[in-house]
Amino acid sequence: MRNSKILLLCSSVGTILLLGWAAYREHFGQEWRHIQRAYAQHLSEPAAAEFAVQLRQIVVPSLGVTDRCVSCHVGMAPGESGIAGDPVYGPHKQIVHDPAGYGCTVCHGGQGRATEKASAHGRVRFWPEPMLPKESSYAGCGVCHTHLAVPDLARLQRGRDLFERHDCLNCHALEGRGGTLRPLTVATKTGPDLTHFGPKAPGSGWYDHHLKQSVDGGDVAWQQSFRPIPAGDLEAIQVFLSSRVGAPGLIEGKALFHSSGCRGCHAIGRVGGDDGPDLSAVGQKDPGQLDFSRVRGERNLSNWFAEHIRAPAAVVPNSLMPAPGLPEDSISKITFYMLSLKQTEFPGEYWPKDRIRVEHFGEREFTTDGAALYGTFCSACHGPDGAGMRYPGFPPFPAIGVRDFLEIASDRFIRETVRRGRPGRRMPAWGDREGGLRPAEIEAVVEHIRSLGEGLTAPADQPARRVAGDAEVGRRLYLESCARCHGDEGGGGEGPALSNAVLLETASDAYLLETVRRGRAGTTMPGFGAPSTTHRLLNSGEMESIVAFIRKWEVPK
Repeated sequence: MRNSKILLLCSSVGTILLLGWAAYREHFGQEWRHIQRAYAQHLSEPAAAEFAVQLRQIVVPSLGVTDRCVSCHVGMAPGESGIAGDPVYGPHKQIVHDPAGYGCTVCHGGQGRATEKASAHGRVRFWPEPMLPKESSYAGCGVCHTHLAVPDLARLQRGRDLFERHDCLNCHALEGRGGTLRPLTVATKTGPDLTHFGPKAPGSGWYDHHLKQSVDGGDVAWQQSFRPIPAGDLEAIQVFLSSRVGAPGLIEGKALFHSSGCRGCHAIGRVGGDDGPDLSAVGQKDPGQLDFSRVRGERNLSNWFAEHIRAPAAVVPNSLMPAPGLPEDSISKITFYMLSLKQTEFPGEYWPKDRIRVEHFGEREFTTDGAALYGTFCSACHGPDGAGMRYPGFPPFPAIGVRDFLEIASDRFIRETVRRGRPGRRMPAWGDREGGLRPAEIEAVVEHIRSLGEGLTAPADQPARRVAGDAEVGRRLYLESCARCHGDEGGGGEGPALSNAVLLETASDAYLLETVRRGRAGTTMPGFGAPSTTHRLLNSGEMESIVAFIRKWEVPK
């Protein structure tokens, strides 16, 4: 009995202590309470007297948001001015939207109702939407926005370089840089911040105004700080400024994604290829459902994306994606863009104009000039300069920007190849599929491919059939000289598939003959019309016989 009483006493005391500790922790020991008390110490005496230490939250019923993040980040709470420069107490960065009208987790991720740091940031097991890394915070814009007409990366970089070269940062701020008056100059004021220039995009009227002010405005500051800009430079600067949407780094990541040809295999918003998974909502992947056994560093989505880009088959066994061999900086930029691909379903009144224009009116997220379209859909396989690509473990992709191709391939042949693709191969029929290229865009791609030849004129269309060789002789010569690369039955291997129905229907005999005779520079395809120590020289009759044999694979109409 005595032992039972002692046990009861000890358990009662333990329970009281536990309840006391829980009460203290809840009412005095919570981290957010310490943070708010420290914040109050930075306030003026009257403001501190009115400041109440309490749980704070932003509630947006229409978005299903209840976020208590402002219990710690007090400076971002409605009605608070914050302490500039402080990472915890500071006000929210200037953005177009009022954060109080959207909450925090809509853009940044995390667990809005949590009141402890690890839980609030989503760094706990099984929480599917951890907070975005600080360096990728602007990826949250992709939850709602679908930025339009993003140029290719080279064009974007050229515009940025010219913007700085023409000293625009002297007067204007852009994404945290510039806009400060310089010593030993006569400038008396700064211009507007251009970080959010893109959605306004007033055309080139700003240049006419600037030029007028500098020429006959009579202001010495204008005359010394602004000079005429050549037309080509002005167009590049205008393209760059039109891409400034208040999300530093995000547009560059999107431009790099497109310039790397990723849409050739992956669709986003129903536009792109289908060799790889659809990436429209890849930023919403649940880290808890991913295999991190081959991923270095912390178990988060950023590291998984980065490692997958470095070595796709190592992270996802049997992946058909080749390793692109990108530098680390480029991997970081594409990872940034991947994190932005969310587009969570919200009520229509919250949809921005860019998303409406893409999803309801079919506007493009990329510019539709030939260079941008080629970079977006073609460059991953054919190379940024058309010299072809070869990835470890994969057959080579054809070179289409070299003289040996452009001098013998007519525009009609290139156009039909883009439109109809190569059935059974990795080349899609871009003109005959949903999410492919529109007729005007195909013409722009053909024009760009032709421009890779730097002045080479397109050959005239040749009659489709004109050889009169001996197909049986051609079979023997083909097996002797061609089969090791193109396959005994023309199915392809080191070289392209020659038995492909679309190739045989669209390629003229002249094109096939010239390819055999000249070969393809920069590839393993030799020219059989020139003497060599590695293969036999073929005469015209023998080459025609090979073409006649290849024609045997053509499917009768």
